[in-house]
Parts: sequence; structure tokens; C-alpha cells
Amino acid sequence: MMKLGILGASGRMGQAVIANASRLNATVTAAVVSDQSSRYGEPIYPNAAEAGVRFQHAGEVKPEQVDVFIDFSLPQALENNIALAKRLRVPLVVCTTGLSEQQHSLLAQAGQSMPILYAANTSVGITLLRQLVQLTAAALPDTDIEIFEAHHSAKRDAPSGTAVVLGESAAAGRGKRLSELSAGVRGDGVREPGSIGFSVVRAADIIGEHTVLFAHPGERIELTHRVSNRQIFARGAVQAAEWLKDQPSGLYSMADMLQLKTLLKQLI
Repeated sequence: MMKLGILGASGRMGQAVIANASRLNATVTAAVVSDQSSRYGEPIYPNAAEAGVRFQHAGEVKPEQVDVFIDFSLPQALENNIALAKRLRVPLVVCTTGLSEQQHSLLAQAGQSMPILYAANTSVGITLLRQLVQLTAAALPDTDIEIFEAHHSAKRDAPSGTAVVLGESAAAGRGKRLSELSAGVRGDGVREPGSIGFSVVRAADIIGEHTVLFAHPGERIELTHRVSNRQIFARGAVQAAEWLKDQPSGLYSMADMLQLKTLLKQLI
């Protein structure tokens, strides 16, 4: 079985991977938490302490301990996480959202010397949705575009990383960058022609919902993706890790893992 190291192991998604790894043909052999975490030293499976896997700090992970890292930590940990993966010569799947342009540049630079896959959302469905959004934006260049997203009340970034990449896909369909078209989260004011706006909901325990609306007078198209179980993200992250561990150095995406370009060429 593939040996997984989880960065940000005590968070919601880290816990989801730990809970589902065995049924996904993987085993968690390193569970990394921050230096301030109260979970340090605890067994990752409370009812199976004899298994020997405990929450640990990054500096304690040994090279032979993991085949690939999955990062579900926070943006401020990215640089250290990349350094850890490089030191141990282990591929890295980065699932952290809310990254800055500088951090995206850091990912691209890291990809020159190691296999690294960045996924703001590890759902296979979201990966397919991005392709549909880009195609629709290109085919309907005069429609208004709005992106609606909803998540649980503790989510930090807004709009979500997934909403942003959906916006990037819509802008790409128009031959533009999102920075040229984004109106940000909608507030007061008249809509600018061609702009892409965002609406954000943070409430209760909503796991993740995204809708991209394409509208012109008399007609609307809505492309929607909803998640009701975090196992979907865990499954996608482990699938990405399984694929990445056999790849050469480079910066990859979920679309690369699914070979979507090849599939589109076959259909065309």
C-alpha cells in the first residue's frame, strides 16, 4: 500500500484522509501537525494506539517513512512544507487554498526539481466542472457570469479557492485573466459589462457548493457542483498522490492526472 504523509493532519481534511486511507489502498504513515498543536504525540487512530502512528512534527519525519505527502495545512506553512518534501525527496500534493501570487510562483519554482501537484479542490467533479465552465464561457461570449459558493462557518478564505479557479476558467474561456474581469464579491454598484462576480455564503456545516451562472436576457445556464461528504475530497487527494508518485519533476494539476486534454482530443 502507498505510504502517505499528511501535512495539516489534525484539520478537517487531514482527518478525512486518515479516516478513509485504508479503503483507498493507502496507509497514513506520517501525520504532521504544527509546533503549537495540542494533538502532538496522540495516536492518529485513538482506538488503535498500538499501531504506532502518532501526530508528529515535520522535523521528525524520516525519508523512508512516506512515499508522497498530501498538504491540507494553511498557506503560511507552504514554504516549509515544500522544503520538507524536497529534503526527503518525496512528491507533494498541495491542496491548500488562499495562496498568494508569490506562493503560486513558489509552486512553479518547486516543480522544476520535484513532482508537485496543486489542487485548490481535489474533487474529480470540480476538475470536470472547470472544463465545462471554460467551454461555456468561450461558446457564449456575451453572457453575464456570476459564481456562487457556500461553505461552513469556519472557512477562512472568501471567495473560496475553488470559486477563484472556476473564475479563472471562465476568464480563460474569454481569452482573459481573472484579474482583468473580476468584480470581487458583489456589493453595491452597477454591474460592469464582461465582469465576473462572486457571491459568498458561510454558514453552519456546509461542506462545499459552487454554481457558475451564465445569463443573457431570456435564458440562463447554471453549472453546479455540491459535496455532501468530505470523503470525496479525500478520495481525490489520494488518487492524485497515487498518480504523482510515479511522475517526473513538474508542476501538475488534477486535469493532468485525469488526462483531460487527451480525452478531449479523442472526442473531437
